[in-house]
Amino acid sequence: MSGKNDSRSPAVKRALEADWLGLCRRVVVAQRELFDRERGIAARTVYEGVGEGGDRALAIDRRSEDIVFEELERLAAQGAEFTAVSEERGEAAFGDGASEVRVVVDPIDGSLNARRTIPSHSLCLAVASGPAMGEVELGYVYDFGAREEFFARRGAGARLNGIELRAEGPGYGLEIVGIESAKPERILPLVEALTGRAYRIRALGSIALSLCYVAAGRFDAMLTARACRSVDAAAAQLVAREAGAAVAVSEPGLELASLRLDARYHVAAALDDEMLATVLAVQQRAEPAGAHP
Repeated sequence: MSGKNDSRSPAVKRALEADWLGLCRRVVVAQRELFDRERGIAARTVYEGVGEGGDRALAIDRRSEDIVFEELERLAAQGAEFTAVSEERGEAAFGDGASEVRVVVDPIDGSLNARRTIPSHSLCLAVASGPAMGEVELGYVYDFGAREEFFARRGAGARLNGIELRAEGPGYGLEIVGIESAKPERILPLVEALTGRAYRIRALGSIALSLCYVAAGRFDAMLTARACRSVDAAAAQLVAREAGAAVAVSEPGLELASLRLDARYHVAAALDDEMLATVLAVQQRAEPAGAHP
């Protein structure tokens, strides 16, 4: 992925240079089959304890994660070494545990949507050469509702279903702004702050898809009303950046934000710096990152 990896071990190189796109596509096929089997709301509303991310874990989340880990185990069997960071299992080392490579996975971003059979939910997978958000080298987001594949490599641009993706809107300013983590009490202060600044708001229920919608120029901007985790944003923030969008992560900032599952931060993105500055000012009224348990 990058020349700076030349001095790294062969196992690390194999991890960074693996066919991640093929791996993600195999996961998507298997997850589609799972969703076809578990069609109704009742079938998707079965809980299995609490995941490492702190949320109640749905059985469908765990089955989706199992699908991803089966593919990761096959890759590790070929000699690749990395640490997976996943919403349900937490951190899992593949190899001797010393590799700098991180594979950040959210098998279903938008779990509530998936449980209620709302189509907008996604598979997210990011591959990083180190432990920080700024070191993400590859980002993959698949929208199961629209059947759209967002993919980016660091320094090589972003693509939507194989076609170059550019963060370009109609040029009307903040016509549509996406707000995520949309509990009423969280978004009301943001809606008030957006009054007179934005024409319409949307809440997809998936942070990753909102970021990708900025990347595609569908949203002029997006912001979180509650601090998110690395699994929610690591892949999509690269898609947005490689498409030309401006992206910001709250303290300690995008480049240094940890990929660990216990890290929490706000995310915002926009088609240009001026619009980003506007939504960042609005985001000052959001729940502080430290308020997240």
